[in-house]
Amino acid sequence: MSEVESFFKSAFSVDNVIFGFDGGELKILLIQRGAAPFKGKWALPGDLVYPNEDLDTAAERVLEQLTGLRNVYLEQVKTFGAVDRHPLGRVITIAYYSLIKISDYTVTPASFAQSAKWHSISEVGDLAFDHNEILESCLKRLKRKVRMTPVGFELLPPKFTLTALQHLYESVLGPPKGLDKRNFRKKILSMNLLLELNEVQEGVAHRPAKLYQFDKEKYEQFLSEGFSFDI
Repeated sequence: MSEVESFFKSAFSVDNVIFGFDGGELKILLIQRGAAPFKGKWALPGDLVYPNEDLDTAAERVLEQLTGLRNVYLEQVKTFGAVDRHPLGRVITIAYYSLIKISDYTVTPASFAQSAKWHSISEVGDLAFDHNEILESCLKRLKRKVRMTPVGFELLPPKFTLTALQHLYESVLGPPKGLDKRNFRKKILSMNLLLELNEVQEGVAHRPAKLYQFDKEKYEQFLSEGFSFDI
């Protein structure tokens, strides 16, 4: 093998970090591997890229093959290329991530995924390969993103309380980041991102709270232009 030929002996893979929100907690979708290496270990949904396949297509294919999830918006985050990150040879992986509403999707494990389940971020143990490192990197990206672009349009009901919106932010930012209720409300309302409805909660034991919805036009503007949400 010539020196030039040796450069073409590396493999590429994609790993999907799918964060899910269930109304009160941030979770991560993991598969239990049914094939070597790391058979039986929990891992991110990932696999090798076909030689004739582009990266974005591979990420979507692998996610659907292993978990059954389709039509998930995937954002490329980072490349991981440690020489010994895969026991079978040099494999460079590209990490993708997304944040979805868990109730909108049905997880169906297949291929070498023995099972696929949502796990609380705080309860993730030792994952296969370098997937703990990949997960941590994507979580940091998600935390930065919620401070620069709005979240919640696809994750909350069409009508929601300010408390529900605050719980969403707290679930992403994680402990020990508890948000001051008064400061959060003052900040979020000053952005004119929400429309106050002439409605309150129904069927609750406590004093019913006001309901809000997103101003779709303003939401789209913030998505394209960004903002600074420091609280």
